Amino acid sequence: MDVAIEQIGQESRELVLIRCRAVTEEVREIADFVKSRAGSLTGTAEAKRYEIAVADIFYIESVDGKTFLYTKDRTYETAHRLYELEALLKTRHFLRISKPMLVNLMKIRSIQPAFNGRFTAVLSSGEKVIISRSYVKALKEALKG
Repeated sequence: MDVAIEQIGQESRELVLIRCRAVTEEVREIADFVKSRAGSLTGTAEAKRYEIAVADIFYIESVDGKTFLYTKDRTYETAHRLYELEALLKTRHFLRISKPMLVNLMKIRSIQPAFNGRFTAVLSSGEKVIISRSYVKALKEALKG
């Protein structure tokens, strides 16, 4: 399979085109990955609104009735509820790992066993998040799949 990249001007619309003889599982995975990198969410920080690329979000957490988006360098508050974001991002490599948290699977560097059947995920930022034991099975299936 060859890969070609063509740089275009600002006035042109970006497009990813996959030319194939058959739509195989590999082609579907590539298309799903490209789709997962697109999109953004609105968040606020320091009384300013920002558009945050979904691919830049490490995890999403609900604390005291508020929902926060965590990136490498910053935390944003969003008006969305966690269950809304879970439904919106399920095809974009986000998975619930505990009652108040979703994690971006593409940002996990490693996973280690912890106490009482729980696991700890080390993110590419170095931050650690706890995977509740009731979500471990779903995580293992997502990582296999």
